Amino acid sequence: MAYSRLLLLLIGVVSTNLPEVHTKPTDFWCNFNARKKIMDKIDNKAQADCVGSDVLPSPVQLPCEGMNIAEWKNKTLQQKHAEVLEALQVFQHGVQRVRNQTSLDCQASLLEGLERSITFHVNIVSKVHVQNDDFTSSHPPAEKCHNKTSHREVVTIYKQLLRGKLFRLATDLKHIVCKE
Repeated sequence: MAYSRLLLLLIGVVSTNLPEVHTKPTDFWCNFNARKKIMDKIDNKAQADCVGSDVLPSPVQLPCEGMNIAEWKNKTLQQKHAEVLEALQVFQHGVQRVRNQTSLDCQASLLEGLERSITFHVNIVSKVHVQNDDFTSSHPPAEKCHNKTSHREVVTIYKQLLRGKLFRLATDLKHIVCKE
């Protein structure tokens, strides 16, 4: 019981020191350096080493993180927004499912940190207002391209998703969200 309280206290202290907790949504969309700091924090968390923590108890279903630049340019802002949000949600559900199955404290802690980061990005993307084009665009749900059992591989794909689709969405939204 005391161990759980100590762990909760530690999580609270750590979470107050995470840069993404203090980043305002406009900072994220308008400031490349704010996004870079978040990526650096993810890199630092991913390097935490726990004995036996890299092999996950079951595969994490992950979205496709790659993108075709020509296809991306031809999509509407709404389609891009929906694609990024759905990919992040697929990631979130996959990590959460595996985190609930793990029995290693250190591994659970690493997955919780990753899940917090994903939740932060889901919240940022879901709260940004994208003007609606007077039509309802239909799009297929986010594709699941990977099943990974390595924590490092999961984090690598997450970073690729952020540096690819999410950062391109930020570039596309900058003129709408940012008031210079």
